[in-house]
Amino acid sequence: MPLANLLNDLLGDLRDPGLMWQAGAIVLSVLLGWTLSRFLWRGVKARTANNDVARFGVESFGRVVGPLAIVVLLWASQKMLGRFHLHTNLFNLALPIFSSLAVIRFGFYLLRRVFARGGVVGEGMQNFEKAFQLLVWLAFVLYITGFYQDVFAFLDDTLIPLGKHKVSIATILQAAVSVVVLLLLAMWAGAALEERLMNLHTMHSNLRVVIARMGRAVLILVAVLVSLSLVGIDLTVLSVFGGALGVGLGLGLQKIASNYVSGFIILLDRSLTIGNVITVDKYSGQVTQINTRYTVLQGTDGVEAIVPNEMLVSGAVQNSSLSNPAVVIVTRVTVGYESDVDFVLKLMEDAALSIERVMKDKPPSGMLQAFGADGLELALAFWIADPENGRGGVTSDVNRAIWKSLKENGISVPFPQREIRLIGPVPEPSA
Repeated sequence: MPLANLLNDLLGDLRDPGLMWQAGAIVLSVLLGWTLSRFLWRGVKARTANNDVARFGVESFGRVVGPLAIVVLLWASQKMLGRFHLHTNLFNLALPIFSSLAVIRFGFYLLRRVFARGGVVGEGMQNFEKAFQLLVWLAFVLYITGFYQDVFAFLDDTLIPLGKHKVSIATILQAAVSVVVLLLLAMWAGAALEERLMNLHTMHSNLRVVIARMGRAVLILVAVLVSLSLVGIDLTVLSVFGGALGVGLGLGLQKIASNYVSGFIILLDRSLTIGNVITVDKYSGQVTQINTRYTVLQGTDGVEAIVPNEMLVSGAVQNSSLSNPAVVIVTRVTVGYESDVDFVLKLMEDAALSIERVMKDKPPSGMLQAFGADGLELALAFWIADPENGRGGVTSDVNRAIWKSLKENGISVPFPQREIRLIGPVPEPSA
């Protein structure tokens, strides 16, 4: 048994003076590996202090650097001691342990970078990580004890009928592992590419999104093709899949395909950009995400609306900040007929200018709109440059400033008054 042989070798090394060299090299490798990981982690953490997602990725990858560095240092130490004809049996136990730890940490890093949104790890992800960790340690135990050869031989001899052919369980597992690993690597590379592109502020935001989406799609396609080739599946079967996809589009996937095509049209023609304030149908808000199938609008109340891209292409869209982010807001007030109109309009304009969000290069403009039944109906138009922050708050601030100014200057704001006339004799009240 390999485990018995390993124990005999370790017991034999207890009588060898070279055991201290092995123990010292292992301890030194562990200390250097963890020190290197901590040094790199602190250096990169300082650069990503203001980015929660980037800091989450750095913390995840920082846990991978330590075991990887230890494995490399242990391998180098084993080779160096072997040149001096010293025993290295203790390394045969240390290397698999730290290699398993490195595989677990790297698997966690890939899973969290691909599936954890905004750095939030859900309960499902944690359970999957526990299962993955259990499988890796199980593989380590099988390797140390030497049972992995027997297990692999059993899986390779067990055949499962698939159509006209029979495939062993080992082949199926190898194919599944290769496909999953390559897809995870492709999705991780796509996420890294997208994060890199989003930091290029000199490039248009829509162009960055298009390149990121197309890059991720190409990487996933290449990963699928390579994994199919590694499994041994003929790539000509993709022609059958293409035909089935065409039939599916003709039968009921037109909406999905239309939304995907509309997403690329929106990104390429730049009719919408992340940060625009738009209104489509009954939905209004700021564009926070432009995905290949839908666009996310966040309202001023924090509620997010997921709008299919087809609606943004085929329907009318009101964009408040397409070429010019400034928008005009109109507020109205009624004053008494005895008021000096020019003086009141000047008070209203000065009150609006006192509000911080009101634009100063486009000054407010007051106007007399109508001679109402209760008084003079006045209107004030003012401009703001940040409609994504909402209009209700700045309108309230302007109205409060106008009200305060009118009260300080004795300007009356009449309320509706109605007269009731009774024609004819008043009926006597009944007993």
